[in-house]
Amino acid sequence: MTTFPKRIALLGSTGSIGRQTLDVVRRFPEHFRIVALAARSNVDLLAQQVQEFRPDLVTCFADAPEVEARARQLLPQALLGEQGLLAVATHADADILVAATSGLVGMVPTLAAIGAGKTIALANKETLVMAGHLVTQAAQRAGVPIYPIDSEHSAIWQCLRGEEKHDIQRLLLTASGGPFRTTPLDELQAVSVKQALAHPTWQMGPKITIDSATLMNKGLEIIESHWLFGIPYEKMDVVVHPESIIHSMVEFIDGSIKMQASLPSMHLPIMNALGYPHRLDASETDFIRELRWADVASLHFEDLDLSRFPCFRLAIEAGKRGGTYSCALVGADEEAVELFLAGKIGYLEIAQLIEAVLERHQSVEQPDVATTLEACAWGRRTVRELWKKRA
Repeated sequence: MTTFPKRIALLGSTGSIGRQTLDVVRRFPEHFRIVALAARSNVDLLAQQVQEFRPDLVTCFADAPEVEARARQLLPQALLGEQGLLAVATHADADILVAATSGLVGMVPTLAAIGAGKTIALANKETLVMAGHLVTQAAQRAGVPIYPIDSEHSAIWQCLRGEEKHDIQRLLLTASGGPFRTTPLDELQAVSVKQALAHPTWQMGPKITIDSATLMNKGLEIIESHWLFGIPYEKMDVVVHPESIIHSMVEFIDGSIKMQASLPSMHLPIMNALGYPHRLDASETDFIRELRWADVASLHFEDLDLSRFPCFRLAIEAGKRGGTYSCALVGADEEAVELFLAGKIGYLEIAQLIEAVLERHQSVEQPDVATTLEACAWGRRTVRELWKKRA
């Protein structure tokens, strides 16, 4: 078992999860040390992080001449490109890799880190959604644990500690319902980008915020749960919980239910993943607030209305089909959301385009990394082709 201080390699250091990971490291300097940092394109912030945390290795992996020029100016010691990502992920001194990049770029470095025997703290959804069979098999072979950095999966992980898998009746993931939980269905066609980006509970990047509005994000979390906890899809459900205080629940065969509650904060799952098997004392932090039940007053729970959230249904269908369906789903969703954010399609067209892609997909069972990436790229291309035909 690794003892403190744990040495951390961080992919995606300038993103939301990356910055909050550094908050935790900053608050617990005796517990953690940053040995490697990787960021995509925010070179100025990365340079500030390097100045503060003094990592042994730093990389900037954006494939853009202006970003590379800025990196050479501010970080002449930095590695550039995807090879730098692999170097950070497999850094010899790192005990744990925090995979906090968004999109597909995190998959190959995470697999490389597993091969190098690194503990994985995973915040990158696409890695498990697209390559769950590859990641879990590799982790099992290497004897590498995967700890979730996500409020719902962290909640389930905490509820399952000390429990036997055969005693699980079902997993219950909670969902806020997003900004359109009660919007009349006939008004969804006219939803604007600004409205879709106004999430009622969480502050996130634009892509994941739109996925939260459509509940694609929750469908992807169900797929992740399948791979993280080895639970069949038939034993997982979603409950709408607008206050986002209960982050998920586990129901057992005797009828009892465990749940994890806290005020919304991504710092908490980060602390759980980095500190495990120890809990860190957050009493003096400024990013974990005490949950006062009298202030909460009341909590509400609702059934999920599938007619309102077709993207959720499409994600579950893709996960159950297996093969490369989930890869095509991820690619199609990325392209469709990009088109919506650019104002080129309407809100409801996101699901329509994704469904059209999945209907056309020829799945490959047990895909390797190259096939996984190509299926995702195919999903993106197909959305673009379908949109051009409509335009």
